[in-house]
Amino acid sequence: MLTEAKNQLLTRVGPRTKMGDLLRRYWHPIAGVGEFDNNPIKPIRLFGEDLVLYKDLSGCYGLIARQCPHRRADLAHGWVEGNGIRCNYHGWLMNEKGACIEQPYEDIANPSPHSKDRCGTDAYPVRELAGMLWAYMGPHPAPELPVWEPFNWRNGFAEVVICEVPCNWFQCQENSCDPVHFEWMHDNWSNVQKGSSVRAAKHLKVEFEEFDYGFVYKRVREGAGETDETWTVGRVTLWPNGFFLGDHFEWRVPIDDDNTLSISWFFTRVPTESEPYVQDKIPTWHAPIKDEQGRWITSHVMNQDIVAWVGQGVIADRSKENLRSSDRGIVLIRQRFFDEMDRVEKGHEPKGIIRDPALAKNVELPTIMKKIFVEGIPLKDFEKYPVLKARLTDFRWHAGQPKEIRRAFEQAIGITAR
Repeated sequence: MLTEAKNQLLTRVGPRTKMGDLLRRYWHPIAGVGEFDNNPIKPIRLFGEDLVLYKDLSGCYGLIARQCPHRRADLAHGWVEGNGIRCNYHGWLMNEKGACIEQPYEDIANPSPHSKDRCGTDAYPVRELAGMLWAYMGPHPAPELPVWEPFNWRNGFAEVVICEVPCNWFQCQENSCDPVHFEWMHDNWSNVQKGSSVRAAKHLKVEFEEFDYGFVYKRVREGAGETDETWTVGRVTLWPNGFFLGDHFEWRVPIDDDNTLSISWFFTRVPTESEPYVQDKIPTWHAPIKDEQGRWITSHVMNQDIVAWVGQGVIADRSKENLRSSDRGIVLIRQRFFDEMDRVEKGHEPKGIIRDPALAKNVELPTIMKKIFVEGIPLKDFEKYPVLKARLTDFRWHAGQPKEIRRAFEQAIGITAR
C-alpha cells in the first residue's frame, strides 16, 4: 500500500506538480487528424489546462490557451484564417506560437509597434504522426517525437479510437502492467456475461523486465509453454503512459486529476493477396463508454477495462490496497515514477527521452507476431491467429465502431460482413 502523500505524487498532474512536470517532458497524442476534416477547432483540456486545438487554412496546427488574452473570450468560438485563429469577440488574431499578430481596432485607431507586446498567450508545439496529433507541453528544447516502428509498417489498415474516462490517469496506466487481469476480466467475465461456464486458461507464471522505453511483462498460461511469444517476447508497458500489444497502442493522457483522455492506434496487416495496399487516410472515431440507458458498456475489451478503472474511484485510494505477487509490475512502475520525479527535480533527463533524430525515426519495441505484421500472411491463415480471426467478424476492443469504418476495413482486407 501507499501513503496518501505518495498517492498524491502519482496522481496530481496540474501545473507545478511533480508528476505533471515529469509527464510534460514527453510528447503525447491528443487528437486524431481525422477530427479536423469538418471542424478546424477543438476545445481540449490537458494536464489541468483549458486549451484550444486548431488547424488554420495553411494547414498549420496550433495548441494555445483557450481564453483570448484581450478580454478572456473563448477562442473555441472563433474561426481560423490563413495564419492563425481569430477571436469572435474583438477580432484579435493569434498564431500557433501564441503571439498576437493582429488587433484590428488598435491597428487602425492607435497603431503602435509595441501594441502587441505582452499580449501573447500560452502555446505548445503540435506534430502530426500516424494519423494522430501530438503535443509537447514541457521545457525546451523539446525531445524528438518517437516514431515507433509500427508507425512505419506498410500494407495495413490503421484507425484511431478516442474516449474520455472519468477517473485519474494512473489507475488506467497501471492496468498496462497487470497481465493476470486478462484471464479474469477479458476471458472469464466475458464468458459469464454470455452465459457460459467455460473458464479461461489459468496464469501459471508472470515476469516483468525493464528496458529503455518501459517494461515488458511475460506470462505462461495453461496450454502454452515457455516457447510461446507471450513469454519469449512479452507485451510492453510503454513509458510513461502507454501500452503496446503488437497490433495496437493505447495511451492514457491526463485531462486533469479526475479525467483521462484514452487514445488508441490500431493496425491490421492486409492479407498478402490484397497487397500492395495504401491507406489514403487514417480514420478517427470516438467510442462510447455507456449505452443509451446510461449503463456502462461491458461487451468489449477496453470498455471492460474502463469499468475496472472507474470502479476504483475517481482517484484510487492506494492506502487501502493489499498487493500480492501478481502485482510486482505495479510496484515496479510506481517506484520508477517516484525515481524519475526525483531525477527531474534534481535537473536530470528522465527515462525514455530521445534526442537523436536518427534513432527517433524508427524506434523498435518487443513485438509479438512481428513477422506477420511485417511480412503478411494470406487471408486463409487469419483463422490460425485469435487476434486476426476476431478482426474478421468484429472490432473487439471498443464498442461503437462506425459502420463506414467497418466497411472500409472489410474492403481493405478483402472480405464482406460475416
